[in-house]
Amino acid sequence: MGSVDDDSSLVEQGLLQDEESRRYTGDGSVDFKGRPVLKENTGNWRACPFILGNECCERLAYYGIATNLVTYLTTKLHEGNVSAARNVTTWQGTCYLTPLIGAVLADAYWGRYWTIAGFSMIYFIGMCTLTLSASVPALKPAECVGSICPSATPAQYAVFFFGLYMIALGTGGIKPCVSSFGADQFDDTDSQERIKKGSFFNWFYFSINIGALVSSSLIVWIQENRGWGLGFGIPALFMGLAIGSFFIGTPLYRFQKPGGSPITRMCQVVVASFQKRNLAVPEDSSLLYETPEKTSAIEGSRKLGHSDELRCLDRAAVVSEAESKTGNYSNPWRLCTVTQVEELKILIRMFPVWATGIIFAAVYAQMSTLFVEQGTMMDTTIGSFSIPPASLSTFDVISVIFWVPVYDRVIVPIARKFTGKERGFTELQRMGIGLFISILCMSAAAVVEIVRLQLAKELDLVDKPVAVPLSIFWQIPQYFLLGAAEVFTFVGQLEFFYDQSPDAMRSLCSALSLLTTSLGNYLSSFILTVVTYLTTQGGKPGWIPNNLNEGHLDNFFWLLAGLSLLNMLVYIVAAKRYKQKKAT
Repeated sequence: MGSVDDDSSLVEQGLLQDEESRRYTGDGSVDFKGRPVLKENTGNWRACPFILGNECCERLAYYGIATNLVTYLTTKLHEGNVSAARNVTTWQGTCYLTPLIGAVLADAYWGRYWTIAGFSMIYFIGMCTLTLSASVPALKPAECVGSICPSATPAQYAVFFFGLYMIALGTGGIKPCVSSFGADQFDDTDSQERIKKGSFFNWFYFSINIGALVSSSLIVWIQENRGWGLGFGIPALFMGLAIGSFFIGTPLYRFQKPGGSPITRMCQVVVASFQKRNLAVPEDSSLLYETPEKTSAIEGSRKLGHSDELRCLDRAAVVSEAESKTGNYSNPWRLCTVTQVEELKILIRMFPVWATGIIFAAVYAQMSTLFVEQGTMMDTTIGSFSIPPASLSTFDVISVIFWVPVYDRVIVPIARKFTGKERGFTELQRMGIGLFISILCMSAAAVVEIVRLQLAKELDLVDKPVAVPLSIFWQIPQYFLLGAAEVFTFVGQLEFFYDQSPDAMRSLCSALSLLTTSLGNYLSSFILTVVTYLTTQGGKPGWIPNNLNEGHLDNFFWLLAGLSLLNMLVYIVAAKRYKQKKAT
């Protein structure tokens, strides 16, 4: 009987230990002091208001600068349309290129929390510098006198662009970390929290657009009617509030430990596989090297299952005869684990899907450049009130604010019944729908421009740089369609690059998703430059002259619509071939 009692005691003890383990997160997250965290006291939705508040205020600050920057460059720094559009898209491209810096620091050394904290300070310094450049008389060009507009001095340009690119560095360090840090608050090993994580990305994007709504309406109006010093100062104040909101939530956060440099690990796989290029890869993948422990050799990462693709890289995990004899498996430049090899494979598999986001980002870049310039040549008045053309981006934001809850509360439950997937659509399906909507967006913009140019011709305004009596509200459909496309594509990208990335490379993969926006802006600048060069040959005004009434902006929009269609077809092929990661 004693043995039965002992067995019962062991079972009860095992059940108690199992129950105790379920109280803690299973994804390796820790609290601020590095201790395992209880689910009931940390993370989940209780930690998210501080992260979402931070993102809302930070995006208000960013869009307070970005939304109307092209107007500041043309009216205050006296740049031409093409030069201003190129400067804006180049700066925005840099804002989405610098996330690579923040991502590597977060994944390898600092962790997401301290990376956000450090780059927030750089961001705030940039905001203050930009405010000073628009407030201190010595730091801004003199006003135009009639048609004579004095250019900014090199020193004035230097201060302005120093502040602008400090903001680019600051926002870059933050952007790949905030969404990932928010998603870290939900335990991947808990099925209920995993579903909530899908909703988090929707509401994260919702909070971005609440900040953008205030910027594109109130802040833009203040800039054009109460002065640019105040118009830049208010966003700087909100950046300060963003920092405060983030720090207040510290006791509630869950933290993932940095796993070492992902770039170093990828290089190790390449070097090890090259050194063992003459070795045969065994058919049985269980013979490839992996640590015997339950957890991965990479700090803060689960093990990854072997995949049959890119077998040339598997050589990095082949145990050579010499290594087998000595039992020395400690040199990662000669022998890598399966998990380490799979990290690189995942990035390579992601590449075709990632690349198709670049054209979409080029379409999105038009909202803050050519859509605004198109709006300046339309009727912006309602009675005695004049609407700043940049404020029309409010309808993009309203569209996002409308579609996020509709998608999360209506579309997902309906889609779930048909697809059986917990999030309704897969991330790949969601992104594909957004790419299709982006084609409709550029087509709508082209149609509006055709109508505007036809009216300019009928009223003999082609040679006159004046607005055509066509209401700016004709632009609403293109902004609304762009907002819908964002909800599907950009939020789908956030989900895709977080879920499919290896655990210890999530900041880097988030940065790669943002890099598509950077390259899209650079692509837009490149296309603008090429189109301007080709269409101004022989003294012609070109598609995008300073007087848009003489140009053919509609042709440029049709060009982007055609590129978007081609891009969607490539995406469909890439999405069908993509294979999901397998995490233990």
